[in-house]
Amino acid sequence: MSYRLGVDVGGTFTDVLLVEEATGATWRAKTPSTPADQSVGVLNGIGKVCADAGIGLHEVAQVLHGTTVATNAILEGKGAKVGLVTTKGFRQVLQIARSYVPGGLAGWIIWPKPEPLAALENTVEVDERIASDGTVIRALDEADVRAQLGRLRGRGIQALAVSLINSFAGAAHERRVAELAAEELPGVPVSLSSDVLPELREYERTVTTVANGYVQPQVKRYVETLAGELGRGGVAGELAILRSDGGLSAADAAVASPVTMLLSGPAGGVTGAVWVAEQCGYRDLITFDMGGTSTDVALVQGLSPRIGRETKVGDLTVRASSVDVRTVGAGGGSIAHVPELTRALRVGPQSAGADPGPAAYGRGGTEPTVTDANVVLGYLPPALAGGEITLDVAAARDAVEKVAEAMGLPDAETAAAGIVDIVNENMLGGLRLVSVQQGFDPRDFALVAFGGAGPLHANALGRLTGAWPVIVPPSPGVLCALGDATTSLRDVAARTVLRRFGDLTGDELGAILRELADEAGERLAAQGLAKDAQEVGFEVDVRYHGQGFEIPVELDPAWLDGPGTALETLASRFDAEHDRLFSFLLSVDHELVNARATVTGPRPEVAPLTLPEGTGDPADALVDTHPIHVSGARHDARVYDRAKLRAGDVVTGPAIVTEMDSTTLVLPGHAATVHPTGSLLINPLEA
Repeated sequence: MSYRLGVDVGGTFTDVLLVEEATGATWRAKTPSTPADQSVGVLNGIGKVCADAGIGLHEVAQVLHGTTVATNAILEGKGAKVGLVTTKGFRQVLQIARSYVPGGLAGWIIWPKPEPLAALENTVEVDERIASDGTVIRALDEADVRAQLGRLRGRGIQALAVSLINSFAGAAHERRVAELAAEELPGVPVSLSSDVLPELREYERTVTTVANGYVQPQVKRYVETLAGELGRGGVAGELAILRSDGGLSAADAAVASPVTMLLSGPAGGVTGAVWVAEQCGYRDLITFDMGGTSTDVALVQGLSPRIGRETKVGDLTVRASSVDVRTVGAGGGSIAHVPELTRALRVGPQSAGADPGPAAYGRGGTEPTVTDANVVLGYLPPALAGGEITLDVAAARDAVEKVAEAMGLPDAETAAAGIVDIVNENMLGGLRLVSVQQGFDPRDFALVAFGGAGPLHANALGRLTGAWPVIVPPSPGVLCALGDATTSLRDVAARTVLRRFGDLTGDELGAILRELADEAGERLAAQGLAKDAQEVGFEVDVRYHGQGFEIPVELDPAWLDGPGTALETLASRFDAEHDRLFSFLLSVDHELVNARATVTGPRPEVAPLTLPEGTGDPADALVDTHPIHVSGARHDARVYDRAKLRAGDVVTGPAIVTEMDSTTLVLPGHAATVHPTGSLLINPLEA
């Protein structure tokens, strides 16, 4: 038998999913995360799930891992001390940045500007200059380079970033600096902008290269430690790390380019949601991942997540491809409060976290949270997971009554309904960011809800957006781990071209793209993916000549060999996208800015589970009835054990479906049909 392990590390729990590839059988484990050393929690989870499955660690063929190590290094400011080498005259490139201040008018008055990841005193200039066409204007002064590197050696830097002006057009000077750095700064890892981001725009290229160096030592230490412990524990399979764009990198490749894994965690959830939706027969979907502190949402078309060209972590924005995930500060632990000045109810972004957590957890928490509001409304029954988890209903009511008293409301139920309504509206704002704001109608998409708290609010979000069906996968709390286990190797090669269409031929475009595909393909071949198993996709950034921004457009490889010209087809697709986004077109020539080739491996063959056929009546899964409050009215909701539901069973609201890691609420006027693969498909009842 062959087994794959998906591992997702969260702030509170580490989720592990073991998949037997031949049958699709799965085993799940949830263990506490260990922030001091995430590998400890990972190894604990792997040992637990293998014991549950009755297999030895040596039977695991692959460990596919989504990690927040790089993300946490940025958020916590615990990365390496980075030295930056740039061209003479460009020392302040990170300080000047793009002169953008977030927030509204006069937001700069209260905005504390974040410190660059490479301090000015650790930034040196070297004497050299390359033109934008790659020609050498001023040769590299190697004696000057050695002198500047010596200054950085005295500063005790732990990583070196090299970003010379126009190196995207010619990398010779950067590569020579790296050779000299190996002599002057032995043992210090070097990140070259011509490797990390060979594209124009010096600020974006520099900040991305510096970020790569900033997280590299910590990522290297973590990955090597985990790989070593897995090997010593008997795991014979390879370790792969999830990228921000939803693909996989071999462990060595992830260490070399850690900036590509800043959003490794959320990307796993999107990948898992795509796999689940495909099994249910849906290709267009919006993902809705609600945890304890925040909610992540993303949009998927044709089973392909929208990939953004930027990755944002805290105040840092780098130019690295990632799944276009938007995060809202709303989760099960979000605290409700009533400011003295406005007397208006607010929910989040502050969170009760895992310790002490919501008042209902009985760990000493007293602040009213979204979870407490759900308990007061009856959406979370007092006993979950077959009685293994009990909630403190009285403590939850006491906490929520603080809100009722502060607002002069008649009872805790009214206050709880207000808390739930507000957090739902907050999450609706996030869903609109990836749909309406991008020109998509959410009513054309299914809504896939997961995370520990997602299924509890999913029905309400479906009603607010009009996105049907709402799909709740089995074990939604560990879907990110499923995503890790169902993705494939990926690599991307990019280049700045900067040519008007009138000065470019289809053959020249094809030659550029195929060269990039060969470059990415060679790197994947070095990771063990045979050339004949590789699949190639192309994307180009296009703009009207004279514009200061560009729009990414996918380019079908068939256009390069088909009838007509690839450039005409590309121009037509760009015009359509420009019109969709901005509702106007220009009559000037088009311009190609950047070209990218994405090479991926085959998707793993993981068979979905198939539930036995039911009668349509879920009576055998009925375990209780419980009062709930919806829209100011009291209802008796039937409570079902999800493990006992069968394919074709129809759960009519009001109803609550419980399982070990999540709870699903089906509102009155709606029904959840059990799909043969185990997902719940919630739709409104016919009027």
